Amino acid sequence: MNKRKFLKALAALSASSCLPMSLSVNANGDFDFYFTRLSYESGDWEVDERMPANVLNSLIEYTSLRVDIKERIVPLSDPVMLTAPFCYLAGHRLVQFTPEETQNFKQYVENGGFVFVDDCNHDIDGMFARTFEQQMATIFGDDALKKIPNTHPIYTSFFKFDGPPRTSIELNGWGDDLVHDYLKAIEVNGRIGVLYSNKDLGCEWDFDFRNKRFMRVDNTRFAVNIVMYAMTA
Repeated sequence: MNKRKFLKALAALSASSCLPMSLSVNANGDFDFYFTRLSYESGDWEVDERMPANVLNSLIEYTSLRVDIKERIVPLSDPVMLTAPFCYLAGHRLVQFTPEETQNFKQYVENGGFVFVDDCNHDIDGMFARTFEQQMATIFGDDALKKIPNTHPIYTSFFKFDGPPRTSIELNGWGDDLVHDYLKAIEVNGRIGVLYSNKDLGCEWDFDFRNKRFMRVDNTRFAVNIVMYAMTA
């Protein structure tokens, strides 16, 4: 799908009030990539609603991936998530997986899946950060989640970055009011399976994609790197 078709299709979707947000997920050969948001029972997973469309627009604009323009929302407890090429999980509040959620998360990551996890509090000691990190320690071990170097291949998988780009919301007086100059990850067989951000990147990319024309530099370029790494590493 090219950009012109994407814009027309998205306009049609916006005009339709009957389109379900949650779509049935069936792996097929029509797309190279679709965006899967994981819902989970304990927290507020339904954040940054415009972000997926913005990221999908960038993938169409910059890459040759065949992209499904519809965000798919899948419960983490549903084994359907095991077939997704990429998963996104975010929130502000408690992360406490049920046994089914724990099993699927572990199986997906250990089998080569990729989950991008974003802490919407943009801090390191808030509810989401503390409880998500505890979940990862429980599932994968105390030392599994580690800082990745700013020379990691994810920073050059499409655009070139010298580390995680600074966001406009990291020094806004909320969260811990710090710029986090690193990301963390759990790697399986030398490849990231869980990418973890305390930078609230989802909020940074949560704007109408048509407003990118007013930006000097498109801040969703790093989202392209994350997806391209997930698809090719």
